[in-house]
Amino acid sequence: APSATSFSIYSKNSNMPPNQALPLSTLPAPFDAGCDKIRVAILGCGMMGQEHISYISGYPNLRIDYLCDPHEPSLTKSCKVLREFHDSSKSNILLPQLPELLQKEDDLLARAHHIDLLVIASPNFLHTDALMQWAQHDLTILVEKPVAVSREQYDELNRLNNDDAVAARIWVAMEYRYIPAIAKLLQLLPEIGDLKMVTIRENRYPFLHKIGDWNRDRAKTGDTLVEKCCHFWDLFRLITGKEVQTDKLQSMVQRGLNYKDEENQHDVPIIDSAYVLLPFEKEECNEHKTVQTIGCLELCMYAEGSRHQEEIIVTGTKGRLEAYLPENKVYFFQRPNHMEWTDRSEPPPPVSPVIYECSSVQDIHGIDMETESIPTHGGYHYSSTSVEWYYLLQAMEENAISGDWKPHVSLHDGLAAVHVGLQATQAIVNEK
Repeated sequence: APSATSFSIYSKNSNMPPNQALPLSTLPAPFDAGCDKIRVAILGCGMMGQEHISYISGYPNLRIDYLCDPHEPSLTKSCKVLREFHDSSKSNILLPQLPELLQKEDDLLARAHHIDLLVIASPNFLHTDALMQWAQHDLTILVEKPVAVSREQYDELNRLNNDDAVAARIWVAMEYRYIPAIAKLLQLLPEIGDLKMVTIRENRYPFLHKIGDWNRDRAKTGDTLVEKCCHFWDLFRLITGKEVQTDKLQSMVQRGLNYKDEENQHDVPIIDSAYVLLPFEKEECNEHKTVQTIGCLELCMYAEGSRHQEEIIVTGTKGRLEAYLPENKVYFFQRPNHMEWTDRSEPPPPVSPVIYECSSVQDIHGIDMETESIPTHGGYHYSSTSVEWYYLLQAMEENAISGDWKPHVSLHDGLAAVHVGLQATQAIVNEK
């Protein structure tokens, strides 16, 4: 195993290191009970579980008591991440011991009464079963997207969502909402008038390898328009404030461009690229006919080296907003009025954009770092996971005082994103 010195505090733009194996017998014993902190358990210690661990380590009121994953290298790597990111300057103590390490979810369930906050970051197809079991317990759950990967799982969780007997407080992880440039775009929406068009484009590399290659199997992911695009369906709903008319979706996709050289092949490969057209529900207006808001998702997963990995372009009756990642900037263009563009037989005068630099997580989200300092190493999502934790902890504090649970992303929101993904997959027109 590599020495501890081969792991360093990661800069804003660096990636988390890969899993490293270390025998469990060499690890210390779990924490002692009795500490007055929020007791956290992580179910699923792969890439996303480790990102959550890295941010949890920066909050002095959180303590990870349990790590659960059947894959031993993921557990040992998670322990390394925990040690690396533990912020002794905030807690005023060094990390004394590591959490209890478990390889079976049933063993973690047996400890449910010792858990205040559960993070579900297991493979996607396991999220529904985990929610069905853990929702009966009086704790807070942060569950990664997608919450379901099939119509059957969707229906099962929909029934759970309507069950008043559910004891858990559920928050669905949609960290793209908190990416600084996207958050700034959301703040600027009133400037562009009536929103009429939304385009979200992602140009990226193929899916990374997961343990057992589960993310190459459509049955375990719901296919790419569910697995990868739940974030985007959530953003479409958040930006427009409207629901998608899912019965009128149209999709065109490509398959079989990536993963052809891998050992394990499936009869039908997962989607590599897509265009999806989205009409949104029309507003009721008795005075005049309104123009329907429309959207388009463009996904290309064989576009390594593209200038922008994500682009969000929102156009309204008075202007346009463009957010770009990893540039982390928002451009605001205001349409010229009749005074500025008098001769309509000629093109309009040049429009200079207002450019918003969005590199400061604290400034964009209004977080006072003097009193509310949050960990802001880059991770995989421009520190947005840290902001997600900031708001989650606020919601938990409010719930402890008032008894009200007000998640930014409810189970209903998570299911709505899955529903759009499932319908978009069903609405593929060039495979019929």
